[in-house]
Amino acid sequence: MGQQLSIKVAKIINGRFLKLFENQNPTPEEVITIPHEIYRAQGLSNAKAKYIKNIAQAVIDKELLIENFDQMTDEEIKAQLVKIKGIGNWTAEMFLIFSMKRPDVFSLGDLGLRTAIEKLYGIKRDNLKKIEKLSKTWAPHRTLASRLLWSSLDNA
Repeated sequence: MGQQLSIKVAKIINGRFLKLFENQNPTPEEVITIPHEIYRAQGLSNAKAKYIKNIAQAVIDKELLIENFDQMTDEEIKAQLVKIKGIGNWTAEMFLIFSMKRPDVFSLGDLGLRTAIEKLYGIKRDNLKKIEKLSKTWAPHRTLASRLLWSSLDNA
């Protein structure tokens, strides 16, 4: 839900989404039963409403084996996630960072991270090779580095 939105707006929309369900942790079956128009009324774009249902359907159809994620590597999880329409590398990486709490994830696709690196290290934010090389020096703690980089953007 947070793709291309501010954190504040994403939290509001996510809160509205969760209020649609009696249980604040809806099942995939519950997610797909909500009409598209209801999701739209909560502030979700057409595409995001469809993508949320795509994810739920993939879980129902056993195309997305979330029950195995704890035993899988980051790359294995990403490979499963990006097969679903609406999930790209950035979304998969954010899932690994924020939902799975994986310790060594860095998203080259995140403009905020690249902007922070440009600001702090002087590496142009479109120089992905140099940014990737720098990020590898932070392994196995790239998630922490990402959080610190994002925080640096909030400072004057």
